[in-house]
Amino acid sequence: MERWYTINHNDVISKLNSKIGGLTEDEVKIRLEKNGYNKLKEVKKKSMFSKFLEQFKNVMIIVLIIAALLSAVLSFLENEPLTDTIIILVVIMLNAILGILQESKAEKAIEALKSMSLPYIKVKRNGKISSVKVEELVVGDIVLIEAGDYIPADMRIIECHSLKVEEATLTGESVPVDKSVYTLNVTKDIALGDRLNMLYSGSSAVYGRAEGVVVAIGMDTELGKIAEAISGIESEETPLQKKMRELSKMLSVIVVVIAVVMFLVGIFQGKPIIDVFMLAIALAVAAIPEGLAAVITITLAIGVQKMAKEKSIIRKLSAVEALGSTEVICSDKTGTLTQNKMTVKRIFVDNRQIDVSDESSLKELSIDTFSKIFTLCNDTVSGENNGYKVLLGDPTETALISFGEKLNIDKDQYEKIYKRVEEIPFDSTRKMMTTVNEVDGKYMICSKGATEAVISNCRYILIDGEVKELTDSIRNDILAQNLRLAKDAFRVLSFAYKIDESKLILDNEDDMKKLETDLIFAGMTGMIDPPRPEAKDAVKQCFEAGMIPIMITGDNIDTATAIAMELGILTDKSQAVIGIDVDKMSDEELIEKVENIRVYARVSPENKIRIIKAWKKIGKTVAMTGDGVNDAPALKGADIGIGMGITGTEVSKSVSSIILADDNFSTIVVAVKEGRRIYNNIQNVIVYLLASNLAEVLIIFIATLMNRTLLLPIQILWINLVTDTIPAIALGFEKGQPDIMKQKPRKKAEKFFNPFLVSRITVPAILKVIIIFLVYFFVEGTEGAIIASESVFVTLATIEILFSFICRSDRNSILKIGIFSNIYMVICVVSTLIVQYAILMFPVTRQWLKVEIMPIELYGFLVVVALTAVILFEVVKLTLAKIFLSKEK
Repeated sequence: MERWYTINHNDVISKLNSKIGGLTEDEVKIRLEKNGYNKLKEVKKKSMFSKFLEQFKNVMIIVLIIAALLSAVLSFLENEPLTDTIIILVVIMLNAILGILQESKAEKAIEALKSMSLPYIKVKRNGKISSVKVEELVVGDIVLIEAGDYIPADMRIIECHSLKVEEATLTGESVPVDKSVYTLNVTKDIALGDRLNMLYSGSSAVYGRAEGVVVAIGMDTELGKIAEAISGIESEETPLQKKMRELSKMLSVIVVVIAVVMFLVGIFQGKPIIDVFMLAIALAVAAIPEGLAAVITITLAIGVQKMAKEKSIIRKLSAVEALGSTEVICSDKTGTLTQNKMTVKRIFVDNRQIDVSDESSLKELSIDTFSKIFTLCNDTVSGENNGYKVLLGDPTETALISFGEKLNIDKDQYEKIYKRVEEIPFDSTRKMMTTVNEVDGKYMICSKGATEAVISNCRYILIDGEVKELTDSIRNDILAQNLRLAKDAFRVLSFAYKIDESKLILDNEDDMKKLETDLIFAGMTGMIDPPRPEAKDAVKQCFEAGMIPIMITGDNIDTATAIAMELGILTDKSQAVIGIDVDKMSDEELIEKVENIRVYARVSPENKIRIIKAWKKIGKTVAMTGDGVNDAPALKGADIGIGMGITGTEVSKSVSSIILADDNFSTIVVAVKEGRRIYNNIQNVIVYLLASNLAEVLIIFIATLMNRTLLLPIQILWINLVTDTIPAIALGFEKGQPDIMKQKPRKKAEKFFNPFLVSRITVPAILKVIIIFLVYFFVEGTEGAIIASESVFVTLATIEILFSFICRSDRNSILKIGIFSNIYMVICVVSTLIVQYAILMFPVTRQWLKVEIMPIELYGFLVVVALTAVILFEVVKLTLAKIFLSKEK
């Protein structure tokens, strides 16, 4: 690709077969036909039907569909109602609908990128200036840029008048860049932020004006490369999605294996084929937790509602859990860790430097003249936004006015008294800006700019209200102060003035130069984009939670290092590198060094993606925060993309999994805590549901071997969908453990079904099976097989409902966490028990569930059995926790 910034602007025009007066309409037409329009490629969206079909790719759902079809065929052959088939299909459809409702909206990234351009822009064509649609720009067009314009294409500057461009969305640097027309004499590629004679699509002009020749349009621009990178990165499954997919496969394999075994056993026992198929359907219904997907979705939704109150907007439900397992947070600096607002922090006045937060020292200084200079030599204007006053202009200038307002200085009032009659705009050669303000027949010349430039034009200095000679000693001290501020990452501006009582004559360039000679040095300001007040504590909490915060920014390394040191991200400056250093590393070298680097400065979008991939390559779960266009590829490539709601571009928000509504880095800590709580609750839900399903499978399997029928498919569906699912939802309301943010994050490679979790499922399931068969044989001996089967249904349903209390914690007893600490659980358990026993009272529901009326005293016996079982499960839980969790201490 051509490095236009290394070529003289006149040569660039020649190479592009253009001219200063612009292209002709015929030339434009030819180039449009050849290169196409200045717009980004559109992505084909998935139809609603396609999304609906995707919901059925789950292996468990496929097994249920097969079971429903077999049930329908058998019901037809036996001339029986399609009750079982209808219920299974209803469950499948409900899961599909829930899936569609919770899916993120269709990809918006490309459309958002396109919307950043203005519809019209001024260009030179046929030697005249005209407005054309942005999409009709072609390579070689001469474009006119003014303050406030968005840059519509990549351009080489051919004429520049004090132009400053905000490139934060592309480079991450908060301070507008001074542009120039001069050719850069470099022999190798340099960072986008250092290409001072180039303008890039997606950035915006904040000051001055310029002309540029278009060198790239559409997908060939730097913005287009980002769009290409976004479309080229596939969204990865989060850890929870992967584990649920593994669970689906595992359960499906279990169903198939046991179904085959049961089929063979049925044939060996001489049962009719139809009966054998009915057993297989019962097994499928028993083995698959039909309500699991819905309960997990609801559990996540509960967390989402809670997080919304804490200013975290969740775009992808499963990302909540994944955030809880995050080990590395790669964060943009500007607007994320910092306020994205330049602020005056230090001033050097009366030949001494103070921190502006030191009000007592500030009062001792003679700052009247100093404040007049930075107020008058300033192009900030007041505006209004939603009824509130806002300052509009260059961020460094608005920072000065904000500082002045704290000193009770009214810029509008000053300008009425000191009327501006002349000005010399800032340019990169002089590195100064000067204004001339008239008051009472006198002229106050105010200058500001780089310290070296200002002080070279000064002959005197203002100290304690007195004008004194600027000696070499004082001059050197000022330069030393400037250097110290610069090393501390402050943006330094110096100020000078003089009073001219003679008539102002500005007939030529020499007269203008005289304005900036023999000035009186008044002081310096050191300003910085400061860290958010809460960011330091948030960083500390990240470390306590076992996470590593990484700063990735387009800003210079001195500023990045200073902010990172202040926040506690960085402890050693050797842990900071620049993007060019990353470019020099091979993928293998970056993977080897990535754990020892905490700050990346002057990075490109490609650098960010490589850094994310390096962390992921060593097995870390990575979250990326950001707000600019330049962050979008990394946001999408990370395990969890965290966008900023206020300052974030539509691009970054469209590819993010989570959006922080308040742009507050500390909100991430809340999200992490909530993610961990949700993960624990989901584990408890899975233990609760799978222990039930495993018990059902074992009951059906063993009963088949014994040539008995203990549970019917419709009864299993009732237990799975009603008596299990409702209490399972209440588990989603459990509070997190007190020390949850002191625990290490889960490893990406950690097995979801670890030995502790498996034991929590299998041991209670086996105990349930033993209890159910004991009940069956006891009742069979006194009441017969039919009542015995019904007693199994009632006992198992009651045990399952009460077992939900045991699953509220994996380590603490129900008495310790409090029976009524989760009021939703109490309500769900009581209401489900009422429903469970109510259905046994009505003929219609009894016929539907195929149960008979039992003796009243038998109900009492079964309740006592269920309560005894629950006490046994509590003892087992505490024993298992003592065995497995003691190893973690």
